[in-house]
Amino acid sequence: MQLNRLVEFHKTMGDPTRLRILSLLSNGPLHGQAIAGKLGLTAPTITHHLKKLRDINVVFERRDKNTIYFNLNHLVVKQHSEALKQLMEGKEISMVDQSDEKQKIIANFFTKDGKLKTIPAQRKKKLMVFEHLIKGIEKGKKYEEKEINEYILQFHDDYATIRREFIINHYMYRENGIYELNPVEMWAKIEG
Repeated sequence: MQLNRLVEFHKTMGDPTRLRILSLLSNGPLHGQAIAGKLGLTAPTITHHLKKLRDINVVFERRDKNTIYFNLNHLVVKQHSEALKQLMEGKEISMVDQSDEKQKIIANFFTKDGKLKTIPAQRKKKLMVFEHLIKGIEKGKKYEEKEINEYILQFHDDYATIRREFIINHYMYRENGIYELNPVEMWAKIEG
């Protein structure tokens, strides 16, 4: 992780309202109005803070019909806390930033409205795309195949291939036609 990215993360997180939003989202996804109501703030204020949190990838959104739900990106929070821990232990922070590369790949393979243009052929890029797609799947929730198909259709028409890739690369597991998200530690690793 680059040092400037770590600094930007902590600058953004250094706001009490943003920390309160993350605290709420740690219990599960919420839509903007719910966040505003729980914090006693206006919708525009919440929108402003959520944009800042999205900019550092701590929050991502998932649309369900006409409602946008915001989710905490636990992986990014963990990565930044690990980087800070390494820095405190005197370890050098890497100047190669995989998240910059990942953002470029996501920008290349997705349209502005979030549709997947094509499934990458190169394994590393494919896994980055799948990790991006899997963000809206809730941890601990059991999905029927039809639900997974509908979720994938938001991004790409070839839901069967992507669903199969989710299983092959251990993002999800399937038992008796029911799908569930695997822990991140089980996911296929993106090699540097």
